[in-house]
Amino acid sequence: MPVIEITDLDDPRLVDYAHVTDVALKKARGTEHGLYIAESALVLERALRAGHRPRSVLALGNTVDEARALVGEDVPVFVGPGELLAELTGYILHRGLIAAMNRPALPDADTLLAGARRVVILENVSDPTNVGAIFRSAGAIGADAILVTPRCSDPFYRRAIRVSMGTVLQVPWTRAGDWTSTRALLSRHGFHVAALALRADAVSLRDFDGREHDKLALLLGAEGEGLTEDALAAADSVVQIPMKHGIDSLNVAAASAVAMWALSA
Repeated sequence: MPVIEITDLDDPRLVDYAHVTDVALKKARGTEHGLYIAESALVLERALRAGHRPRSVLALGNTVDEARALVGEDVPVFVGPGELLAELTGYILHRGLIAAMNRPALPDADTLLAGARRVVILENVSDPTNVGAIFRSAGAIGADAILVTPRCSDPFYRRAIRVSMGTVLQVPWTRAGDWTSTRALLSRHGFHVAALALRADAVSLRDFDGREHDKLALLLGAEGEGLTEDALAAADSVVQIPMKHGIDSLNVAAASAVAMWALSA
């Protein structure tokens, strides 16, 4: 398939890139589970390694060969100057290329937890930047899987994938149900649930020994609001990071990295 030079921004083949929101991509026609945008050759490579299928690639002229080498000859590669691609997408392609990727089916939660020992649960974390940063820490420090609640920002949103440097595509994750079913799921797989929260009865992270628990789930809540009462009721322990200088908390992404490192097996 030849490289396709962009001459008309109204070309229907470019619809996946034409100022399309993450929500619209998730509902894209002609797909089984929707689309997401992989931004940069590194993220595209990680997506391909995870088995995800590209629908097309949009590239600056100097990244065409790199894009073709990654996706092969059967995937359309559209090319154009930076100004034209920025007009099409609504943002500058700082990393040289983006790809419209078919979203994979999310794994079953039971299957996801079957071989896991360290799990992170995100409740209602609404900022995709924080979601992406948490995934990056999980990939680097060592969480086996991540569960996200229905109101949590979608890890496949472009900003989350970009901030995570593609680790959203590497760390296994799926959506959780309500707290009754999620607590039953975690109990069935033998997880001790440790909630990170500011409470008077919380145990200092320095004193909580994660090694006592073969299977441990770290529960993190929304920015500002923290964990809901239902989430706290589902926890076996409540822990908090000890602070200095009158500061009471960290950003959820920073807190997740500290807690994951402290509780890593």
